[in-house]
Amino acid sequence: MTTAPIGPTSNSTAVTAARTILTGLHEVMASRSHAQAKLNTVVEVIGESLDSEVCSIYLLREGMLELFATRGLAQEAVHVTRMGVGEGLVGTIAAKSETLNLAEATAHPDFSYRPETGEERFHSFAGVPIVRRERCVGVVCVQHADPRRYAEVEIEALQTVAMVLSELIANADLVDEEEAAGLAAALTGPEQLHGLTLVKGLAAGSAVFHQPRITIEHVVAEDTEAERQRVYLAFDKMREQIDRMASQAEFGTGGEHEEVLDTYKMFAYDEGWSRRINEAIDSGLTAEAAIERVQQRTRMRMRQIDDPLLADRMHDLEDLSNRLLRIVSGQLGTAASMGLRQDAILIARNLGPAELLEYDKRRLKGVILEEGSLTAHVVIVARAMGIPVLGRVKSLRGKVREGDPILLDADQGLAFARPTRDMAIAFDERYAKTKERQVKYAAMRDVVPITADGTRITVMVNAGLREDMPNVALTGADGVGLYRTEFQFLVSATLPSRERQVRLYREVLEAASGRPVVFRTVDIGGDKSLPYLRHDEDGQEENPAMGWRAVRVALEREGLMKVQARALLEASGGRVLHVMFPMISEPWEFDEAKEVFEKQLAHLKGLGKLLPEQVKYGAMLEVPALAEVLDILLPKLDFLSIGTNDLTQFLLAADRSNPKLAERYDWLSPAILRFIKRVADAGHAAGVPMTVCGEMGGRPLEALALMGVGIRRLSITPAGVAPIKEMVRKIHLPDIGEAMAAWLANPPANLRGEITSWAAERGLIAD
Repeated sequence: MTTAPIGPTSNSTAVTAARTILTGLHEVMASRSHAQAKLNTVVEVIGESLDSEVCSIYLLREGMLELFATRGLAQEAVHVTRMGVGEGLVGTIAAKSETLNLAEATAHPDFSYRPETGEERFHSFAGVPIVRRERCVGVVCVQHADPRRYAEVEIEALQTVAMVLSELIANADLVDEEEAAGLAAALTGPEQLHGLTLVKGLAAGSAVFHQPRITIEHVVAEDTEAERQRVYLAFDKMREQIDRMASQAEFGTGGEHEEVLDTYKMFAYDEGWSRRINEAIDSGLTAEAAIERVQQRTRMRMRQIDDPLLADRMHDLEDLSNRLLRIVSGQLGTAASMGLRQDAILIARNLGPAELLEYDKRRLKGVILEEGSLTAHVVIVARAMGIPVLGRVKSLRGKVREGDPILLDADQGLAFARPTRDMAIAFDERYAKTKERQVKYAAMRDVVPITADGTRITVMVNAGLREDMPNVALTGADGVGLYRTEFQFLVSATLPSRERQVRLYREVLEAASGRPVVFRTVDIGGDKSLPYLRHDEDGQEENPAMGWRAVRVALEREGLMKVQARALLEASGGRVLHVMFPMISEPWEFDEAKEVFEKQLAHLKGLGKLLPEQVKYGAMLEVPALAEVLDILLPKLDFLSIGTNDLTQFLLAADRSNPKLAERYDWLSPAILRFIKRVADAGHAAGVPMTVCGEMGGRPLEALALMGVGIRRLSITPAGVAPIKEMVRKIHLPDIGEAMAAWLANPPANLRGEITSWAAERGLIAD
């Protein structure tokens, strides 16, 4: 049997390349020869088709990757050469389930030379994982004497071959699937799961797997047109489901979750996605295999994407792929469709927003994901539904069984599978205390935060979603001291129109019921990049936090700020508009940003539009350099906000996301408190209201220190309002002011310890 070589310089498409190999493999699969003979033939077919001197197949056996068949390497190495998962290039592919394509194999840090194979004369190397039930069970690789990277069409052809091999080795029982799945012999003991808090909360229930694994039994198509019709019908059914779910969402109208669902629907109707699946069918794959083939490519792209927002959108596409695969295969059963019979903690690798909406909210108590991120669309929807979510839990499905009791403590970034009695008792006590605390804090809603010496402290909340606004009334906060407008931009597939922005801002103001809302103009760019708004320079910024972001982006892309300025002004008609500009480092930046608003205000006046009663302009002090020019800036401001999150990392040169620097990132550092005191003193002297926005103000001990250096206005997380109110009522400001002045004049070795002891002696900080 011979096949025409594709070759590195061929003009053949990926479709033709895959069809060429599939034709040869179809004959192999249909033959009556034993499994080893089939593998021996497969490596010859691949080698000839790709014009490659070497083609080898490694399969997982007894925990090791064993060379099962080869063309080009020494035949004596077959069933002799073995390597562990993670060992050498083949082991690296298996460990990461990722493709490697190398012009010079020996240059790769994981290269491991095996002399018995006789591979020393080969330079180029490419390999792809053989995946079965979402687990790598082997590797197929090619090698060439000349140093070259394999063309994309060749890699795609290899990936298609890997799918066929998955079917072949499963039918021949060449690998132990339970061993490949990495399942422990018995999951009976307690297991602590660590992850990333995506939505806070406590929950308990039985583990329910979101969906059973769909196993593709047939890869090579008998009738291409019949497979195409199956996909067309599946697309129609999937789109009907998405439209129906979007119209039946159980939470209120308005808000970012609606934009999430609009973006999700856009993917469902994406012609490019359906075209790629059709191309895979043209290559000779069944409908199921074609969807999986495109999905595998999506997963590969996800691993290569550093931009978390783009990665989140790729997760949405994978969610839709899973839905389409279930429809076309007839395996429609998910935990949602079968119904939840008891309180449940949902277990999934990832989850799409539409899939979450399918569940009975009365029974669904929490979600644990192997993947996930803070900006993922499912997280936005879960927050709107009030469901705690824990993400980034490694090897989750290998540690939890269906029906296992689960205790989810998303507040602490933990979950417990099969907890011991002591664990359950401790969790119940924590849950009870949380409920008691919530009842106690609810009683603080109408309490006015006035210190023991009669000073009124303003306590506001931070927000970024329409769904956050009820927290203003629930906590009895004085308003919203920081509304992050960028979230609407982050969850949208395209630049939000002026009309959409106006609608959101108007709803936010109405929900505030007359309390002030301080809108921060978009803080995007840097680590919060948008796919539809890219910097002109190629490559990624080495330090995005201090790069092209916030007001720097807005002033360069003037149209962006013009649209937002007009939207904010229109939405605030008849009200007072508070607007502040982020990341101001020099006074001229504030002047230019304000000028954009003033021009739009004049334009609206000329159109006879209802204007705001007043526009109050502020700036965020996050860049330390701004403190040196406050004498120039303060006379121009109506208010100033100190953004302690970025300010602290800039002052201490300590990345707050780096765990190795956690101890250095200390808000009670004398340098931080001295700096804030200097800014507060300047603000008071100029008569400009000064607010601290950020996590620092929401922590009772840190808030105590802030009040000691002159801060009288805080904007914090809603959960922090009641504890801060409770503490404020016990404080005698002259006492803490005097103590802070002494400590900052002659800082002790452990200032945090000194403040903690001082507060404890006076009963200011609750346990």
